[in-house]
Amino acid sequence: MTKHRYRRAGVRVLLIALVAGTLQLLTSTAASADPAASTWLKLRMCESSNRYTVNTGTGYYGAYQFDLPTWRSVGGTGRPDQASRAEQDYRALYLYRMRGWQPWECAGMLGLSADGDARSKRIPSYAEAAYIGGGPAPAPTPPPVSAAVRPAWPGLVYAYGDCAPALRTFQLRMNAFGYGFEGTGCYYQKTQQAVLDLQRANAINDSGRLGPKTWKAAWDGKPPR
Repeated sequence: MTKHRYRRAGVRVLLIALVAGTLQLLTSTAASADPAASTWLKLRMCESSNRYTVNTGTGYYGAYQFDLPTWRSVGGTGRPDQASRAEQDYRALYLYRMRGWQPWECAGMLGLSADGDARSKRIPSYAEAAYIGGGPAPAPTPPPVSAAVRPAWPGLVYAYGDCAPALRTFQLRMNAFGYGFEGTGCYYQKTQQAVLDLQRANAINDSGRLGPKTWKAAWDGKPPR
């Protein structure tokens, strides 16, 4: 989504001017620290003219102009333009919490400012994202789980092909870094890649096996790059 799309620049300038003149009537119903609904509308107007079903033919889809790798990095399936409005809103908030405004070229053009939830790595719920499309504002969410409540190491080293409840715990933890696991509890290619990414980010021998050091790093270490 950071790729420059120059042929759309003239249209965007006009849309930005139109939005700036009309969005003062909208009010913010976002949860604490999330961008206001009016901010998301500005972004959508600039990216896609607020068209959720648009397919540009250039590899960018939907209201937020996701490309497929970015869409999948936040757990999206299929194509963004074929997903519901609520699904696209949810994945946009998910991406914002993982990477802030950085993925959207229009965010820079509009001068959007990041706030407390940008890059917080807190995975939102669908209820938290509902306000983006005009739904009710969610209740404030609790702070992220701290290292003090990190689950105890299960006592087994896991490798490719293993299935266990502890692996599901690890997978769900790695979703905080945008991996989009469904929590199957089975160790296959995606889990192996997450283990390797975590090991390399924390100077752990990149064996691809989930041992005690890698388990600890998932809660206490540096996030994967």
